[in-house]
Amino acid sequence: MTSQAGSVLELFQQTGAYLSGHFRLTSGLHSPNYLQSAIVLQHPQHAQTLGMALAARILSLSGGRKIDVVIAPALGGLIIGHEVARALGVPFIFTERAIDRTMSLRRGFSLKKGALAVVVEDVITTGGSTREVIDIVRAAGAVPVAAGSIIDRSGGAVELGIPRAALETLHVVAYDSETCPMCKAGDPVVKPGSRPA
Repeated sequence: MTSQAGSVLELFQQTGAYLSGHFRLTSGLHSPNYLQSAIVLQHPQHAQTLGMALAARILSLSGGRKIDVVIAPALGGLIIGHEVARALGVPFIFTERAIDRTMSLRRGFSLKKGALAVVVEDVITTGGSTREVIDIVRAAGAVPVAAGSIIDRSGGAVELGIPRAALETLHVVAYDSETCPMCKAGDPVVKPGSRPA
């Protein structure tokens, strides 16, 4: 794993949130590295610092437009999304997966037509969850103006169709389960994230 910037990755390492082993990512890919954001974000001072930094980067992408709302997918985006919304001084809402795995707004949350929304996630690997939230924003008649994450594991390769920012961009090796050398070696796979394996 190589890094373009040190401070955020160092924070993950110092708090024990940077893991090495054999992991199944939310995307289904396997990787020898895992970034467990919840370990960093359990510390309010770190969550606030990261939220303020990400909010500043997102503002620079918004073209000077006033953001109306921050929206994030549960569970990974909850804490950082809330902190970005706090830094921007706007409401925060989130999406959730139903039993059939579809993402939707629940709990009485709604988006106003024409509202300018920012989509926030903790870690982006393939961008799948972020794309689903962008689709929900558009379906409600709101406008996704930017996306942000603490970590971009794709090395900057993920394309969302809107401007996006990350506090740290990493080039992380990831494998399909069929080609995973750790699986071939018989190493047990761990799924440490919020979704069951």
